[in-house]
Amino acid sequence: MATSAPRSANDHTIHDTETGGLTAAEFKAAFRQHPSGIAVITADAGDGPVAMTASSVFSVSAEPPVLVFSISDMSSAAPTILSADTLVVHMLSAENLNLALLGAASGVDRFADTSLWARLATGEPYFVEANVWIRGRVVDRMRIGESTVVAVHALSASVTHDGETANPLVYHNRTWHQLGTHSRLEA
Repeated sequence: MATSAPRSANDHTIHDTETGGLTAAEFKAAFRQHPSGIAVITADAGDGPVAMTASSVFSVSAEPPVLVFSISDMSSAAPTILSADTLVVHMLSAENLNLALLGAASGVDRFADTSLWARLATGEPYFVEANVWIRGRVVDRMRIGESTVVAVHALSASVTHDGETANPLVYHNRTWHQLGTHSRLEA
């Protein structure tokens, strides 16, 4: 399939996909224009809790309830998350920016502040101030390049805000944003 020509002077073709695909820099530049919700994923496979911030979480199916996310081999949390049977995905609101920054920080003990986290009755670590979390069982892992896509069957959840009162945390073009009534568009 040939790459189509730009439709107008404002459209840009970054790279001819017939010659091997986009470079990593080109791919990242394109995705900087796509906002993503933010989640923190926690797990403990027996060697202590780990956490990581992710912008790749999305739902796959409601019947059965399945979500997916990707994790890079570069993440220090990767070995534990990839070997865990169960984990917790925290969907963050703007008031949880501190958790997003904690999960994204390098070289820190993300669980040093014991007031931020606890364990569920089933043993998984979770951040107590997150408004929404989903506990799930890993049902599949798929290697792609230097990352792994993880599929999770949702087993239980906690939702403390309704959709009208929460201000979701969003990452767009290397910047944190919040959604709220101020950003609502009338269609």
